[in-house]
Amino acid sequence: MTTESTIYRVGNAHITRITDRLLTTLPGPKVFPDWSESAVAPWRDAMHPEMLADDDQTLIMSVHSWLIRIDGLVVLVDTGIGNGKSRPFNRVFDQLNTGYLQRLANAGVRPEDVDLVLLTHLHVDHVGWNTRLVDGCWQPTFPNARHVYAQAEEDFYATPAAAPRRMIFDDSVQPLIEAGLVQRLGDRGGEIEAGFRFHPTPGHSVGHMSISLTSGGESALFGGDVMHHPLQLHHPHWNSVFCADGEQARRSRAWALDAIRDGSLYFSSHFPGTSVVRADAHAEGGWAFV
Repeated sequence: MTTESTIYRVGNAHITRITDRLLTTLPGPKVFPDWSESAVAPWRDAMHPEMLADDDQTLIMSVHSWLIRIDGLVVLVDTGIGNGKSRPFNRVFDQLNTGYLQRLANAGVRPEDVDLVLLTHLHVDHVGWNTRLVDGCWQPTFPNARHVYAQAEEDFYATPAAAPRRMIFDDSVQPLIEAGLVQRLGDRGGEIEAGFRFHPTPGHSVGHMSISLTSGGESALFGGDVMHHPLQLHHPHWNSVFCADGEQARRSRAWALDAIRDGSLYFSSHFPGTSVVRADAHAEGGWAFV
């Protein structure tokens, strides 16, 4: 089982998970419309107890950031849900009070130490700790960090379709823009620095990007919501109900899985237990949790 103290090495990079919240009440058949007992049965034993509840129907998922130290830089990939934020559309995210910042401190990092925040997309459970409430106003949590994301994600929040969740942008992104802490990327993504590159993987959201890291001849992929649960390793055609464009999501998932077949580590945003996977021809199903 992976803990907050587990450190992964990718070249010169030291990587650890900073958990915001564990989700333990998600019904598998509702999250994955293609769910069937026959499809789940071969992997049931491998999923217990960290990834699937005892009823064989309830998914266990994690919401977390990845903390990366590399060549003097401190980097976060995604920032979880955040505390004290009004999320009336989902009680799982509403008005939380988690120990995320304490866990970050336990890893030896203060908010002001963070140099880069790389956001795979701008959904509620990936941008929450961008800001925190200070004297009644939402202020950047990481005041010295450049926050990088796709322009298309910001553009979406200006559309009528985003109106019911506009508060996510208002409290977790707009304060960064006002503080001059944002770097926006075009549809093709591109390299940032220190071996980080954004790759377009739309489908889950319009501007979703996966982020690769290359260092010292080794590589990793931070997949965001290309996959939500380890069952998708074995059923990559499964989309979740959270995917905006199903066909795009399947193509992006196929791209991501192909990208890590060379032995690269895959750092997931929501896998529970160990959140890291690599291709392994000798492992059951061709994938091994690290």
